[in-house]
Amino acid sequence: MKDIQSLHDSRRIDIRKVGVKSVTYPIIVLDKACTTQSTLARMNMYVNLPHHFKGTHMSRFIEILNRFHGRFNLKMFRSILEEMKNRLDAEAAHLEMAFPYFCTAGTMQSAPGMERYDCRLHGSLASDFDLVVEVEVPVRLSSQGCHENTADIAGVWGDVTVAVRMKHFLWIEDLIALVGQGVDSQMAQTRTVESMCRCVSAVLQRTDSFQWYKVVVKNRTTGYSTFASYEWPEQTLSRFDAVEETCCRGEFSPAGFFCPHTLPINL
Repeated sequence: MKDIQSLHDSRRIDIRKVGVKSVTYPIIVLDKACTTQSTLARMNMYVNLPHHFKGTHMSRFIEILNRFHGRFNLKMFRSILEEMKNRLDAEAAHLEMAFPYFCTAGTMQSAPGMERYDCRLHGSLASDFDLVVEVEVPVRLSSQGCHENTADIAGVWGDVTVAVRMKHFLWIEDLIALVGQGVDSQMAQTRTVESMCRCVSAVLQRTDSFQWYKVVVKNRTTGYSTFASYEWPEQTLSRFDAVEETCCRGEFSPAGFFCPHTLPINL
């Protein structure tokens, strides 16, 4: 059968991203206690399309996922991107994954027991490998001492979303615990998004575990939400600036910033 997608295209237009979006796929996650969690991930997979190719074989994205079924972890994350580049003859590959993760609550204000944390991974591979890990941590605070313009909704004050590029291995639980330290240290102060953002950022800065991070704090108020964000080191054109609100809602941000570093956490 003739391979239509590999035929030459005369229009000479490079396409930056072509692929599949919102693919629902089961994965097995390894946690810090060396136990596994079966969860459901939502994935976006893209490659670039050089101007001399007519199209991309979309079915190959799913074939690649099936090859790694049951073996999803960050050590395999780069392998998946490499397979995407090789199978689709691309110069750059992007893989974005969102999934719920469950572990013991990371803040003193949380209810006892397991808490749900929405996690997102943004991986890119061109000449170098880049990986951003993003975790959304719910913040539950009593109304006592809260800023007069804030209001508890179903016991939830708001959430803190952190996106990081790590220098070394770090578990998701460790990242959640760092955010929890910032939230707990802010309890004695006025509970505003500005103060919460500074407290969490200060904890991340002291650990010296990240080459880059961004903190976004949202407070749910009556009729609207307030937010504050901090990024270190500040990027001139951060991919998270353009998609800040969609990231906090669990949507995927576009890939960017290629820089090689040691793979961080294990899934």
